[in-house]
Amino acid sequence: MTKQNMWRPSRRRLADALLAAIAPVAACILALGGLSIWTAYGSAGTPAQITVSSGRVFLPYGATTETAAFFDVANLGGADDRLVEVTSSATRGEITLSRHHMAGGAAAYRTDIDSAAVPAGGELSMSPVGVDVTLRAGAGWQAGDLVAFTLHFEHSAPVRTIAVVVRPSDSAR
Repeated sequence: MTKQNMWRPSRRRLADALLAAIAPVAACILALGGLSIWTAYGSAGTPAQITVSSGRVFLPYGATTETAAFFDVANLGGADDRLVEVTSSATRGEITLSRHHMAGGAAAYRTDIDSAAVPAGGELSMSPVGVDVTLRAGAGWQAGDLVAFTLHFEHSAPVRTIAVVVRPSDSAR
């Protein structure tokens, strides 16, 4: 083989090959740097951290024993979670998660729901016009009584808390 028949890459081909090799390497370095910063600032891998506060349960009025309980559920962690069940030994019958919808004017209706989202870094603030816990009141409840509840989550450990029995007109929400 003579020198004239030997193939040599041109500068243009060498530059194109080098760019083709550098682009994926640079993308990997950029992604790794971004993930390192995300991890260093505590945003990666933090599970849901659930806290429950402001527990209150309405004192039923009239002849009905059905009432509602409300809690503020905060998620201080970096992962979403869901409230899936509420239990209490102080109530009678089934306890359900519910969502209230306005039907126009002063009318509203309730639908049972399977769970309620508690977003990462966010809060689920229960209220009479949104998500609440529907239950039957215990015998002899009076305003000021404390009722124990356990809130169960999809990923987090159950949280035990108390709710104070209040008259609906005394509730701030």
